[in-house]
Amino acid sequence: MKYMIASDIHGSAYYCRLLKDRFLEEGAEKLILLGDLLYHGARNPLPREYSTLGCAEILNSLKDRILCVRGNCDSEVDQMVLEFPIMAELCLLPAAGRTLYLTHGHKQCACLKRGDVLVNGHFHVPAWEERADCTYVNCGSVSIPKEDSPHSCLILEDDALTWKDLETGSVFRTASLR
Repeated sequence: MKYMIASDIHGSAYYCRLLKDRFLEEGAEKLILLGDLLYHGARNPLPREYSTLGCAEILNSLKDRILCVRGNCDSEVDQMVLEFPIMAELCLLPAAGRTLYLTHGHKQCACLKRGDVLVNGHFHVPAWEERADCTYVNCGSVSIPKEDSPHSCLILEDDALTWKDLETGSVFRTASLR
């Protein structure tokens, strides 16, 4: 199965539309969102074309294809305008003989063991890092990337991870879960 994983839209209708376009172009079966969908957050600047209701409309058009976990900027009020569940703290996904723990990243995930993969957003910087207890992966940020990283998403297909620039569609990093 092919998944697109993205995080930190933060209410940008512009980048949310771009994410939807890339998702449809990619032909992925599911879009996994790792939180911070509508609100920009007190520490972030307003993103391009900030429109919480515009983002909700775009995301709701994909509601049957979305899996989502809650970010630190997501609330019960956001759930009222979104037609898919957003309040889960964690999503588990088996891939390549490993368990992927998908979270936003603002809370500690203490249940990891060697061989597991922690996938999150929150820090707005794409990453792949082998740690003592797990492999750490960050998909980056859809609308407010940091540390000169691109507006990005992550593709998971079979055992391959591919980071893509949302604006150009180009690949800027790959990794294998094997």
